[in-house]
Amino acid sequence: MSKFKKILTTAILCVAVTASYAQNKKFVSNRALKSYVTYFNKIDTETIKNYVDNAHATAWMEQNIPLFECPDTTIEKIYYYRWWTFRKHLKQTPDGFLVDEFITPVNWAGVYNTVSSAVGHQIREGRWLHNQQYMKDYISFWLFVDPKTKKPHAHAFSSWLDDAVYNYYLINLNQAFVKQVVPALDADYKLWETEKQTPSGLFWQFDVRDAMEESISGGRKVKNIRPTISSYMYGNANALSKMASIAGNDTLQKKYAAKAVQLKKLVQDSLWDDTAQFFKVKLAATSKLSDAREELGYIPWYFDLPDDKAKYAEQWEQLVNPKGFNAPWGITTAERRHPLFRTHGTGHGCEWDGALWPYATSQTLTGLANLLNDYKNQDGMSAEVFYNELHKYAASHIKRGVPYLGEYQDEKTGYWLKGDNPRSSYYNHSTFCDLVINDLVGIRPRTDNRLQVKPLIPEGKWNWFCLDQVLYHGHMITILWDKTGSHYHKGKGFHIYADGKEIMQSGSLKPLLAKLPS
Repeated sequence: MSKFKKILTTAILCVAVTASYAQNKKFVSNRALKSYVTYFNKIDTETIKNYVDNAHATAWMEQNIPLFECPDTTIEKIYYYRWWTFRKHLKQTPDGFLVDEFITPVNWAGVYNTVSSAVGHQIREGRWLHNQQYMKDYISFWLFVDPKTKKPHAHAFSSWLDDAVYNYYLINLNQAFVKQVVPALDADYKLWETEKQTPSGLFWQFDVRDAMEESISGGRKVKNIRPTISSYMYGNANALSKMASIAGNDTLQKKYAAKAVQLKKLVQDSLWDDTAQFFKVKLAATSKLSDAREELGYIPWYFDLPDDKAKYAEQWEQLVNPKGFNAPWGITTAERRHPLFRTHGTGHGCEWDGALWPYATSQTLTGLANLLNDYKNQDGMSAEVFYNELHKYAASHIKRGVPYLGEYQDEKTGYWLKGDNPRSSYYNHSTFCDLVINDLVGIRPRTDNRLQVKPLIPEGKWNWFCLDQVLYHGHMITILWDKTGSHYHKGKGFHIYADGKEIMQSGSLKPLLAKLPS
């Protein structure tokens, strides 16, 4: 069987196809996808080929990704570019499908060139693929294969794996898989407690093992208590509690619910700086908080950790402040006013003292979307702020005039600071498509038979858009907005379809909660 046929056969077999799905009508054609892929292939050297090569990228994307179109061609192009780059990292191995971070081999990776630092990002992005086997295999690798390797790599970097697994579950509601992985996740959490938990209950980490080396507050050998790993472990505990409930383990559910409550209190009591109005790193040397505001302080909102209080929401003012984190090319990893901003050796390694990192940008934008969706206290943040930062993030995907995704960038010029280092190309270390689907268009996954859509598209910004072919809870979902009704000819307003049939409509672009077909 040819590779092309194998790709299509695998995709078809692994997607649960209902009768209604098989008959489903596409609202967005494949023309734009094909055009973008043709262009991306043309500008690509393709020095490394994994499971899906460029020649079969169109067919694979047609089988696997939600289609998207909107008037913002920058966001639309990068949406397809990010799926095109994502499949470059997909590998089929004797241990199932895996996703790597670097397109070239790196000497600190585990088997199959796997690196654990961005696993949470990769699963959150990949959960929207129609073939759910990809992420199922990838999760299983980290829980069941990596621990048995000669040198396990899962704990080489901080991780929010449990949270990512739960968010994967929210798309497919595969209870059998949750029941299978809960014991392994429980054991993994206990290992983190053994390795990194302090007597206070919070967690420490070297900045390099947070994938944030050369930071203002940290050090490669300094055991600081950081909002990163402490928030990750809160998110993991919260997710484990929910998955234990799904697995019918009430004891485990209560255990992790209590851990989450404790960590929430500890992060707020110990890592919040009332004077700076910011979550910060606690320094091991002095037991005092760092004097630097750093982008990692927004990570607690990635997991809805902070209480809904005005004093915590005030932190977000720094996001749009040019002396804070607002730079011409994106969100800086440290406040621009700090005297040590961009002082840790530009381009000579990896520096998290101010340069732009897609890894951090996607964390911050996910946190901002949670603030706007889940909190009453928002301190001036709005859909406009989210949209502007997402557009800036999309526009930063460029090098020498063509689409590019690398490791980190100069905040003023957009120059990719790894230059032409091959390892930096197609750097799979962040999300983008998830930000479009989950946050901009606003599909907020749930456990019940409801589809919640809460768009973060500013009022009057777009006259039309469509997110099509989203596989969610076994249904193929379409989200469509047509202000005048003249673009899609389905009537004016906001429409939600499941398996090609309209299930809800509104005259305005506003949050909707629709019941899915039984």
